[in-house]
Amino acid sequence: MKTTNLLIAFICAVMLTACDDDFLERTPLDAVTAPNYFKNPNDLKAYVNQFYSNSFFPKYGVHGNDFDSDNQISAAPDRRLEGSRTILTSGSIAFGNVRSINYFFENYKKVEEGYKLGEYQQYLGEAYFFRALIYYNLLKTYGDIQIITKVLGTTSPELYNPRDARNLVTDYIISSLDSAAIHLTADKTRGAGRINKWMALLIQSRIALYEGTWEKYHAGTPFGVDGGNPEKYLSKAAEAAHKIISSGIYNVYSTGKPARDYKDLFSLQDYSSNTEVMFWREYDNDLSRGDVDFVNDRNIRMEAPLGRSITKTLADAYLCTDGRPIAASPLFGGYENIRKEVINRDPRFSQTIAPPEDVWKIFADGKTQYWEEAYARLNSTADYNSPGGYIIQKGYNPNMVYHVQQYEETPSILYRYAEALLNYAEAKAELGTITQQDIDISIKKLRERVGMPNLVIADIATDPLWDFPTLSPVINEVRRERRVELALEGFRWDDIARWAAADELIVGKRPKGFKASQIKGSNPFPVDDQGFLDPFKNAIPTGYGFRLDRDYLLSIPTSEIVLNPNLTQNPGW
Repeated sequence: MKTTNLLIAFICAVMLTACDDDFLERTPLDAVTAPNYFKNPNDLKAYVNQFYSNSFFPKYGVHGNDFDSDNQISAAPDRRLEGSRTILTSGSIAFGNVRSINYFFENYKKVEEGYKLGEYQQYLGEAYFFRALIYYNLLKTYGDIQIITKVLGTTSPELYNPRDARNLVTDYIISSLDSAAIHLTADKTRGAGRINKWMALLIQSRIALYEGTWEKYHAGTPFGVDGGNPEKYLSKAAEAAHKIISSGIYNVYSTGKPARDYKDLFSLQDYSSNTEVMFWREYDNDLSRGDVDFVNDRNIRMEAPLGRSITKTLADAYLCTDGRPIAASPLFGGYENIRKEVINRDPRFSQTIAPPEDVWKIFADGKTQYWEEAYARLNSTADYNSPGGYIIQKGYNPNMVYHVQQYEETPSILYRYAEALLNYAEAKAELGTITQQDIDISIKKLRERVGMPNLVIADIATDPLWDFPTLSPVINEVRRERRVELALEGFRWDDIARWAAADELIVGKRPKGFKASQIKGSNPFPVDDQGFLDPFKNAIPTGYGFRLDRDYLLSIPTSEIVLNPNLTQNPGW
């Protein structure tokens, strides 16, 4: 079995420091106080190891990570989408990581006395990178947030600073990532240990795209930005993504098998030489058994739907093999059953949603079961409850039968090159400067992997079911490509939020599933008037109650405002 650098990094961090995310004024443990620490590059390495944790690099979720969006259905409606969250009266903003990273920047220069920059600049770059991630998480959660650049004590006047505008926070983040890219190694590395320059640029393109589209589409709303400049951030997003593309270091993973390459990408056992996977989490039972942060049981749990499924709107987003949408293509097989629905569709449909004829389980004696048997059990037990019908197989590997539950060694993809391609295409489309050449170096690469026709800007088929009919055809199709390619990888809610798209996609809607008539035996799920599964029909009869004037951001805890009267509450709360 392989050694996992990421695990060793985290264990070192746990031994050296604890992280209390609740108190900005927390004092670091004696073991890492400046007088007896920060003496050599290994001290810097050990200190930043604490940030290689699940809070920054979460595990690939069982059955995906899009539960809080219109891509997935789970056991109950998401509270944000339902509009049922209440104002936080207690608790605090999680500034513990801010203090921890500021402690690094206040002390790392002690190493300069005996070492050259080249001996420790990797860890300095990592600190800049994690500072950016820390503030990005705060930005997405609260919007405007205080920028704190030093370690504060209990009487520091900065504790009572007002919130800084979100565009200033974004500038701080982007600047941190510029510094990270300068200091981090430019080597590809094996991708499972430490971050590199290209990962910093990927996250920079992600965050710049987030802010650019947020400012563009929230303009004139309670979440708009005074003096906003979306073009600045969109240009930065395109620039950062293009640097990755033009480097030639990464490429779309393909073995020339369009019927399986996309699916296989998410079920490989090693990504150290993979051309597409930039960063991944490695598991090794020899080292990590019993460590809660490294327990892995994804494939065991994906053997059954467990109350999770894909929505009809995601299924409908997949084009037909002629490159046209289902509402405009004679190739669409209809909704009668999933076998017909999958015919002549973008191969990512059948590599994300389990077709009945695909392998479900492979047993130790060589016997095989197919997903058809799982679909036959949809009305039987809680384990086989798939409220939308569509069973998820993206990320599942039926060959993983020899591991006990919670101790698999199936790795998880954290960052992949496909996102850089999509960020680039979207930023250029939003700027209104996208060309066919831009498409050819980005979206074309993803479609070629699965044997789909290229997106031709001059020949985009009109889709009467476009989610955003007031926007240009190319923006609609770039957004479709993003939804399909990144499905279940945790991007969808952030996309909905930054596009200010809850009014089109969430409000007053309920997630639907496939035709209920194909369920064998009695059907335990509600059904709409067109015969499609409608699992939340009784729970939210009028659809999601997401409040457009409130629910894009979380509330500032009122206890924080009591402590610091200079803080202001978020809109609608």
